[in-house]
Amino acid sequence: MQKTKIIGDFAAQIDRYEPVEADRIYKMLGMRSKIGGPFIRETKTGSEISAAKLNKVKEGDFIYSRLFAWQGSFGLVPKEMDGCYVSNEFPLYEIDSSIILPVYLVYWFGLPHIQKKVEADCSGSTPGTRNRFKETFFEKLVINIPSVDEQERIVRSVKMMEGKRNSLMSLRRSVLDDAQAMLVSAFNRVISEAEYKQMAEVAPLERRKVDIDVTAEYFELGVRCFGNGTFHKPALDGMEVGTKQLYNMVPGDLVFSNVFAWEGAIAVVKDEDEGRVGSHRFITCLPKPGVVTSDFLCFYFLTSEGLEKIQLASPGGAGRNRTLGLKKLEKIEVPVPGYDKQLWFNQLQSYVAKIKQAQSENEIELEALMPSVLDKAFKGELV
Repeated sequence: MQKTKIIGDFAAQIDRYEPVEADRIYKMLGMRSKIGGPFIRETKTGSEISAAKLNKVKEGDFIYSRLFAWQGSFGLVPKEMDGCYVSNEFPLYEIDSSIILPVYLVYWFGLPHIQKKVEADCSGSTPGTRNRFKETFFEKLVINIPSVDEQERIVRSVKMMEGKRNSLMSLRRSVLDDAQAMLVSAFNRVISEAEYKQMAEVAPLERRKVDIDVTAEYFELGVRCFGNGTFHKPALDGMEVGTKQLYNMVPGDLVFSNVFAWEGAIAVVKDEDEGRVGSHRFITCLPKPGVVTSDFLCFYFLTSEGLEKIQLASPGGAGRNRTLGLKKLEKIEVPVPGYDKQLWFNQLQSYVAKIKQAQSENEIELEALMPSVLDKAFKGELV
């Protein structure tokens, strides 16, 4: 038999707030979406924290993010995070387990129709401007609670499926790690006896300035950090461009974001990027045919050795203060093994890219599995 209650009937908010001390070290928690629970987001000294006080968490606390509850940011504090801290954007609750199992409540918040209820309370014009899911919203939610025995049965069913999914996720990570390790090992063998030459000699700068037509549209190309490739920006009309300088980006170019190259914003312009342009913030280099390839150079610059050279050529503090200099880039020395060896390695990169794409699609499927599992478990349809 089910009981109908509001969450405030069995959840008591926790207040373990402590004043922030400038010389103390604080491990700060964040929250994952899709009931993924808390994680250690960063470690800071008190002097780096703007808040006057922080709430101390303990193992078993129920926690959620007021800002991202609409994304399913609910969970329990695990043993290894006992003693960490959160700001007031992460309410903590003690759950009366004689009425409802805390883990059952977490799974309940993962149900698609409950997620929609939370999202409705977090109203706003866009996801980026959604209101916080305040404690009053949380405590007034109505929940139908089955017997503790039934809750335990549902939790066991979900945990069994979670375990299977986690095993598949672990296998996926292992496949990706092995593929990347194979690439690195192969690359190191290829360059083991290679001569190093300056970029200006093997892949000089290539700047193709665009003559702006105020009646035309211009489609910009962007470069993601951490070696995550290119992306397409919205179109600009000629009037919007104004005095801004644009340059044509051609498939096969090696492109660097001069403000974020130090963070791995380096990529190869692909066939699907044909016709795109970039601002003066993007540096394009054109490898000499038969000497070196863009894909090979890109891989090198994303290795620890290559990235270190980019960082040395990007003086400054951080962010937009670390700008990759054109002259410094031209002087960076890169390995230039035989051209046939580079082509062989590029084929290997292509093979690994296909593996990564397949695994990425697999991850999406695995993530989509849990809402369905939860729905079936709560309906008693999961055997």
